[in-house]
Amino acid sequence: MNLSELPDLPCFLNGEFSSVRAAKVSVMDRGFIFGDGVYEVAPLYRGRPFRFAEHMARLDRSLSELRIPNPRSREQWRELVDRLVAEHARMTGARAEDYDQIVYIQLTRGVAMRDHVMIPGLEPTVFAFVNRMSPPSGEEREQGVACVTADDFRWKKAHIKSISLAGAVFARQISADVGGYETVMFRDGFLSEGAAANVWAVRGGKVLGAPRDNLVLEGIRYGLIEMLCRDAGIPYELRRVSRDEVFAADELMLSSATKEVLPITRLDDKPVGNGRPGPIYEQLYAGYQRAKQNS
Repeated sequence: MNLSELPDLPCFLNGEFSSVRAAKVSVMDRGFIFGDGVYEVAPLYRGRPFRFAEHMARLDRSLSELRIPNPRSREQWRELVDRLVAEHARMTGARAEDYDQIVYIQLTRGVAMRDHVMIPGLEPTVFAFVNRMSPPSGEEREQGVACVTADDFRWKKAHIKSISLAGAVFARQISADVGGYETVMFRDGFLSEGAAANVWAVRGGKVLGAPRDNLVLEGIRYGLIEMLCRDAGIPYELRRVSRDEVFAADELMLSSATKEVLPITRLDDKPVGNGRPGPIYEQLYAGYQRAKQNS
């Protein structure tokens, strides 16, 4: 795809509203040179961001880890998102209330001559745009998806939502090469996460997930799934989950902003449980839809 083939979507770059075709950054931007920056992806339902405070809290944590100042308050970020939603509706002629969207926000350390040191005092580069969400299909929800496994070869600061995503790209390609939906990764024999999603196992009616630490990016769905489990009376536990436990699970699920919660029904070409989406998934998915409606 060349520049002229990009969709003519509105975007925000360093204080100005433009389009993704027209917006330009310096070749000396540290995001371009080093991948020195962070990002957030938040879902929008009926034009309104979902669990936006949680996304902004994670953005703050990621920026703090990289020592990049946040140039906007949470109120200013919300105003920016609302403006992008309105601009998207104006440019496409489609009402935001009629479809789901995502907002992508990216900040880099800024522009400077190439130097590995975290140069202080730079003005962060701020970029954001809104686009339609591409959710899982009805067939994928009804039948579940097939995934493959791989060793987690990424760095040990996975808790930072970094734009340095070569490891995640490589991991996702492992499953794409064999027609899989996602790559489920293990570090030292224990479940970590997917290339672009968190992974959940169900054993004996209990939802199990990897602990909140530096080896996993804590998805915003962590807190949401905990809440949905509590509301439904489903036991929930974060701990080290072994590879054997994952392959013996009654159910496996993915969660992310775009996937919401999605059942894995085959792993490394073996059925998960009875090979169909399970009752825990059905309860969590239904609860997720109620949470969206009440947001």
